[in-house]
Amino acid sequence: MKEALYYKKLNDDSVQCLLCPKLCKIREGKSGFCGARENIGNKLFSNIYSHVSSQGMDPIEKKPLYHFYPGSLILSLGTTGCNFACPFCQNWQISQERNVPTQYMSPSEAVKKALERSSIGIAYTYSEPMIWYEYVMDTAKLAKEKDLKNVLVTNGYINEKPLKELLPFIDAMNIDLKAFDEKFYKEICKGDLETVLKTIKISSASCHIEITNLIIPELNDTTRHFEDLVNWIVGNIGTDIPLHFSRYFPHYKMRTGSVTPVKTLEQAYKIAKKKLKYVYLGNIILSSHR
Repeated sequence: MKEALYYKKLNDDSVQCLLCPKLCKIREGKSGFCGARENIGNKLFSNIYSHVSSQGMDPIEKKPLYHFYPGSLILSLGTTGCNFACPFCQNWQISQERNVPTQYMSPSEAVKKALERSSIGIAYTYSEPMIWYEYVMDTAKLAKEKDLKNVLVTNGYINEKPLKELLPFIDAMNIDLKAFDEKFYKEICKGDLETVLKTIKISSASCHIEITNLIIPELNDTTRHFEDLVNWIVGNIGTDIPLHFSRYFPHYKMRTGSVTPVKTLEQAYKIAKKKLKYVYLGNIILSSHR
């Protein structure tokens, strides 16, 4: 356990987490929405600090980051929990389940492992790294001292103040822009689009950014969706930001859906390439777009 950053005590022996826009009010002995921040003795603690559920030495392209040290390897670490509740989550076993087995890895041990294995740095990934905030902050600071790179693979759902405090230690981010649709975010992800867009704008001025959009049939696969998403990127960030469209496969609570048709990905690609310089398709073998 480590006392959490960004919370305040309330008058009724509960605390309010200020890390993400959910602003969870947490009673004694309870956890917030993400399951990672717990009220103990009227103080908020991170119950996942130094708890690693998954690790691997991954190609940087797997994050996916195609324009950040291509061809390199990066130590990838994940914990448990998430501040979204996407029913299509690809890593639901660690993001949505509770009591997931983990192993202890201190920030200094993580940095040591990255150095020993010739990694360019550390990627905080697999589950949502923003709810691992205290560990990511401490580890990223140590990594910077050793000239290692820090990478976030994130849903971008974090309040502005903690984001800006973390960004000086972050070198690259892949932000999952799940849909250019407020209703999609509220009803399906249990979040909001505005916060994610703000995170993209703020972060793009501080570090390398790439965006991923998972295309799910009948939910975010219309021509209007692709056009709105691309127009927002161009109008707010520019034409140089890499955009990854990823193919959806039924998973978790949406096992009965259909796989994204190849023609839908091709349509998204054609629309995006009219205005963006770098567009990629993921979870699909299509050599002409590599």
